[in-house]
This record gives sequence, C-alpha cells and structure tokens, in this order.
Amino acid sequence: MSKAFKTVVPVGVVILAALLSITGLKAAGNQVHLVDKDTGIETWSIKQHGVTFSLTQILPDQARAFYVNRGFTLEQIEPFAMACIYMTVLRNEDAPGVISYVQQDWSIVSAQGTHPPMKITDWMDRLKAIGAKQPAMIAFRWAQFPPEQQYEPGGDWNQGMLTTGLPPGASFDAIARWNLNGKIYENELTGVRCAK
Repeated sequence: MSKAFKTVVPVGVVILAALLSITGLKAAGNQVHLVDKDTGIETWSIKQHGVTFSLTQILPDQARAFYVNRGFTLEQIEPFAMACIYMTVLRNEDAPGVISYVQQDWSIVSAQGTHPPMKITDWMDRLKAIGAKQPAMIAFRWAQFPPEQQYEPGGDWNQGMLTTGLPPGASFDAIARWNLNGKIYENELTGVRCAK
C-alpha cells in the first residue's frame, strides 16, 4: 500500500466527522440522531426489520401554543406540556407483511424505572375533570399517537404526540414493539432526552 493512500483514509474520516457535526447528524448503529441547528430540537430515528421508528422533541412552549389555540387554558394544558412530549412516527417501510402494535406494550426505560408511554385515556379523563371543553378535547385526541394500529407494507404510517411522563431534561431509552405474523419485533432508541 502506498503512503499516499494511507493518508487519504484519515483525511476522509476527518471530513466525514466535520460534516456530521455541522449538520447535527450522529449515527450509532442503525440509530440516527439529528439536531435542528436553528431550534435545537432533537430527533432520534431507527429503521430495523423494515420498520422506521422516530421520536422528535416537542418543546413545552410548542405544546402550550398548539393547545391554547385549540381551546385549552394554559392552566389546563400545563401538566401535558411538561410531560416530555414527542412527535412519534412508526412506518412500515418494507416489512414482509402487515404490522400491528399496541402502544401499552412499548417501554420507556429510565432511571425512574420502566413503564409504557402515558395513556391517552388517562390524559382525556384528567383534562375532562378540570373542565376542558369538548372541542378542545376532540382536538387533543386527534393529535395523539394512536394507542393501537396496523400498517400495510410499502410505507403505511402514522404520527402523533406521545408522552413519557418524565421530567424535562430526563434521558431514556424507548422501545417500540409490533406484531408481524404472530412474532414480536422491536426497535429501540437509546439516549433520548426530554426537551427543557
């Protein structure tokens, strides 16, 4: 091997590392981590078994603005805004069949323990108990990630809000599980952080 060839490889690695830091893209295995350079909002994504799973932070102020504009008061929506919210996507890119999931089979793993994402029905009961109006409740329900669903191969997908219930700044791993022909598969995102 020539000396010139040996020096090209490290330079290429340095250039790649520089490009990744500029764009905010970091990859560990199949997991990709993006940071929006203007907002600081972070996204974690992974594609395995033909299925893409991603979480994008929703800042507390974004949640407040979204729901106040749909009829909630600031006081009503504050507990939700502080519950570590993510725009969640699950997409059946090219799994060999229809996938189905139940969100309560998913796991949020943190220093506080392991639990499923917070239930939409619990949020609905809580918001109704503090006097949220029906139009606001409908808007809230439709913006949430479905508690269960199935997706055809070829790109069938959905997105919506999902809450972990963790405090701002907390770190966790998220495991999405789905069924395909009677077998359970999972995609895990590691080192996810709650927005502050």
